[in-house]
Amino acid sequence: MTILSPSPTLSISTKNPRVSVSLTPASLSSSSFQNRPILRRFPCLTFSRAPNAAAETFEDNKCCSASRPVSGSEFGYSHTSIDATDQDLLFGIQREVEAGRLPKSIAQAMEELYQNYKTAVLQSGNPHAEDIVLSNMRVAFERMFLDVKEPFEFLPYHEAIREPFNYYMFGQDYIRPLINFRESYVGNVSLFSAMEEQLKQGENVILISNHQSEADPAVIALLLETTNPYISENIIYVAGDRVITDPLCKPFSMGRNLLCVYSKKHMNDVPELADMKRRANTRSLKEMALLLRGGSKIIWIAPSGGRDRPDPVTNQWFPAPFDATSLDNMRRLVDHAGVVGHIYPLAILCHDIMPPPPQVEKEIGEKRLISFHGTGISVAPEINFRTATASCGSPEEAKEAYSQALYDSVCDQYNVLQSAINGKKGFEASTSSISLSQTLQSL
Repeated sequence: MTILSPSPTLSISTKNPRVSVSLTPASLSSSSFQNRPILRRFPCLTFSRAPNAAAETFEDNKCCSASRPVSGSEFGYSHTSIDATDQDLLFGIQREVEAGRLPKSIAQAMEELYQNYKTAVLQSGNPHAEDIVLSNMRVAFERMFLDVKEPFEFLPYHEAIREPFNYYMFGQDYIRPLINFRESYVGNVSLFSAMEEQLKQGENVILISNHQSEADPAVIALLLETTNPYISENIIYVAGDRVITDPLCKPFSMGRNLLCVYSKKHMNDVPELADMKRRANTRSLKEMALLLRGGSKIIWIAPSGGRDRPDPVTNQWFPAPFDATSLDNMRRLVDHAGVVGHIYPLAILCHDIMPPPPQVEKEIGEKRLISFHGTGISVAPEINFRTATASCGSPEEAKEAYSQALYDSVCDQYNVLQSAINGKKGFEASTSSISLSQTLQSL
């Protein structure tokens, strides 16, 4: 996700992902589009009646830290066992291509996603990995196929869809088995609890963050779901247009609260669409202002304008520099909301589980590389604008100084996460200002 640009143009970039659960024919019999029968249109989604076997499979999964199956009551339908193999699933995709119901390019991307996801989940060593992959990918393919048939249109402000299909849990359970929770850490978890208190008091919270992968929203939510579930479920992510237009990404984005914008980096990819994009960003900017005026909002923004990428020479990952103007626009929105607002620097390290392409791409449909790996997030105390810019001689200098102060804090936290996760130092990487802890899922 990225953020606000100088004028009425709001720029931001993001990523979001997720999935899990199997369906029964009954769950697809509603008159609503999302629940209408799909078996005739997607023959690879077949079902069998074997309740005892299903009970054993999903009951066993409850014991696995890498994946928590969702109960039928959460989705409005119950589980059945899957009488199909991965080859059946992939063959079903080809059937849809041959029938002209699925574009070949999307089918190829889906097949590639399946193989990469399977390889990553198998890396976890989870004894139920193959069942988890098949269950999650079946639901992912179904949702992708439904959107190809009738594309979902995102409003400037999109609220996570929880029913009749729970897209939020779908996303959580898709990313869950990719995270090595035993090597994942949260920095300064007590500050997240302080944020919850501020939100309960009607105040706004802004998280100024680096951005690493399409999985960022799910990683943040998963690492906080046992300690701060309110934050996990209520964060609003400023999302770039690519995550609401890519067919493989859209179902995951539908499960998040999003402020949808066109990224500054892609504003002029198609020159004749530039004016439309600017008008859309202006609408999103107005939606953000209204949300902040209502209070009790927590918004995640990446003022770098896109995802972090490795240094082309050293191949080392580091937070991309922040755009000072975008960050200043966000600060002004918070100040003018008429509600107390808090701006916190947040660092995230999760590039290994779903790294972006080496360079920014114009075309939609990037290749998804996936891996099982440790992840981390950390937050530091809020940075006061007046304090950080007290010695500045001009508004422009103050804008740059404030942006640098937030960026430096994110970098300091990122270095601690890097040392703990990739440097294998664990809790020993903690410092006097950044205390690491782990979610209960890792124990």
